[in-house]
Amino acid sequence: MALDRDLPVPLYHQVKTLLLRDIQAERWQPEDRLPTEDELADRFKVSKITIRQAMRDLVSLGYVRREQGRGTFVQRPPINLGPRELTSFTTEMRGCAMRASSEVLERDFIAAADDIAAKLELADGTRLFRLRRLRLADGEPMGIQTAYIPAVLVPGIDAIDFASASLYDVLTARYNLVPVSAHETHMAVAVGADDAVLLQVLTGSAAMAAVRISRLPDGRPFECVESVMRGDRYTIVLDLVRSPPRSLGSAGSPVSKGGRRTSRPGSIVLARR
Repeated sequence: MALDRDLPVPLYHQVKTLLLRDIQAERWQPEDRLPTEDELADRFKVSKITIRQAMRDLVSLGYVRREQGRGTFVQRPPINLGPRELTSFTTEMRGCAMRASSEVLERDFIAAADDIAAKLELADGTRLFRLRRLRLADGEPMGIQTAYIPAVLVPGIDAIDFASASLYDVLTARYNLVPVSAHETHMAVAVGADDAVLLQVLTGSAAMAAVRISRLPDGRPFECVESVMRGDRYTIVLDLVRSPPRSLGSAGSPVSKGGRRTSRPGSIVLARR
């Protein structure tokens, strides 16, 4: 495992590539501890600064994690998110060859707060079923999801054990509530102290938050799901296609016939602060 010092490629990048190749070839399994910086520096005949840069890159890619006082450990590669079918967490994890499970944190009926009521197009105070769960894949915490559903649509749902049951499976099989479309908004957040304990990460760690509004065939919104997913376990992947030339405004944004700037499905919208 030698580096090629004649290549116009930084040494740290070569180290990262070789280590990543070994990880992907499963020379090291998830939770295995990697050799120390001294050991790697000796193996590759480079400085510890070079090793640290390679490790920082592997951490940012989500393939390893560093634990203070313990070392650097291999973790499962990040799960890719992007344009996809409307599926449940259980189905998504199954597609990654991982076993989904849940720890139920809250399961009760509440009065809809104004923000949730607005998302579900309901009156403030409407009775909702709330299900808050810690979502796990192969026993590892992945995220926290809270679902809100109008109680009138799901009588008796509070008696169901959602530690193993899929909410979407229950909604479809028991209540004939079949989501056919959803609008999902993603944002970057810092993990709060309480959520950090559940997710087994440091307070302030990067996370991806999302709000999904699911609709029935007749267009009615029937479910609002708020998620906070670990930033070190997910990446967002988008395939971009250039649209045909269109009329552009002064800033280069598409302009509709009425002169208003428009955004297309799947576009990125920057929030103004």
